[in-house]
Amino acid sequence: MSFRWLSRGNATSGMGISDHSKSTFMDLKRKRVHRYVIFQIDEKKKEVVVEKTGGPAESYEDFTAALPQNDCRYAVYDYDFVTSDNCQKSKIFFIAWSPSTSRIRAKMLYATSRERFRRDLDGIHYEIQATDPTEMDLEVIKERAN
Repeated sequence: MSFRWLSRGNATSGMGISDHSKSTFMDLKRKRVHRYVIFQIDEKKKEVVVEKTGGPAESYEDFTAALPQNDCRYAVYDYDFVTSDNCQKSKIFFIAWSPSTSRIRAKMLYATSRERFRRDLDGIHYEIQATDPTEMDLEVIKERAN
């Protein structure tokens, strides 16, 4: 009898978050130096680390193009918009990207760590889980923000 599946399950539950990931998120939130931040899980370090940041001038299309087609990631996106009252607003979205083409192990790893990571990012307004680009289309973002 093998208990291999037990040890694998324990290894994937709840990754930590690197200090750099926390400070990069705070830079996006407070200083607005990033339009988006893409995070990945570093299995060797057992923590969530910054993979890529996008400058304030980058578009939503730049952000979605930066996500891998066949692998999972977490991301935060700072969406600026103007309300019907002509007020400038900003909402921060947390996106759990888990494409249907990604490996099952990656999907499990990201799913089991998501809640802990998400809790560490104070100031998220909306959360989206996407398995396909249409689930996080700009129209979806606009609809949620308003």
